[in-house]
Amino acid sequence: MIYLLEDDSSIRELVLYTLKQGEYEAEGFDHPDAFWKAMEKELPDLILLDIMLPEQDGIAILSLLREDVQTANIPVMMLTAKGSEYDKVSALDLGADDYLAKPFGMMEMMARVRALLRRNRINTRPETIVHGDLILYLGQHIVTVNDERIHLTFKEFNLLELLLENKGQVFNRDQLLNRIWGYDFDGESRTVDVHIRTLRQKLGDAGAYIETVRGVGYRIGAQV
Repeated sequence: MIYLLEDDSSIRELVLYTLKQGEYEAEGFDHPDAFWKAMEKELPDLILLDIMLPEQDGIAILSLLREDVQTANIPVMMLTAKGSEYDKVSALDLGADDYLAKPFGMMEMMARVRALLRRNRINTRPETIVHGDLILYLGQHIVTVNDERIHLTFKEFNLLELLLENKGQVFNRDQLLNRIWGYDFDGESRTVDVHIRTLRQKLGDAGAYIETVRGVGYRIGAQV
């Protein structure tokens, strides 16, 4: 969910339309009171915040967001007509994650939104993924089964990570090729089967976690 606090109705409607066309959930507010009431019900993944607002300006709102432990890490992008270096530095010093001066293009705005959301996902990513006696240590690229380290290739690790991060979801061979090997991979789908077989062998008993869905592809069951 993305929240937009912007009192200019034309800008607010255009930004919300663009975000929704990009398949993001978004809600707009023209007044700080409505924004704070929404924050009490649901915390967003990203806040787009204007500086020049009635009653309470964006800088004051940003300061309050950063002081509250529940909202301190929500990424905030300032949207404002103020384009001076002083205003930009002031907002960034107070904890804004990005700054976009009006008038701005929708393509640039969307690119910055995607970058902030992607950065936030990385920052909040868990250090480990645990499934039964199988543990992935993401930052170190280490896999253990029953506390014994398993040596995987880079592609084997990425394949296992993708399946574990999406427990219960079935991936067909084309999806796995695209996600792990890239869209420009010119090999064949048998590559996936070979890697799955090798991965199962290396994992030993834990290899049974990787299920074959006949005629579709592979998954790791949601339940251990």
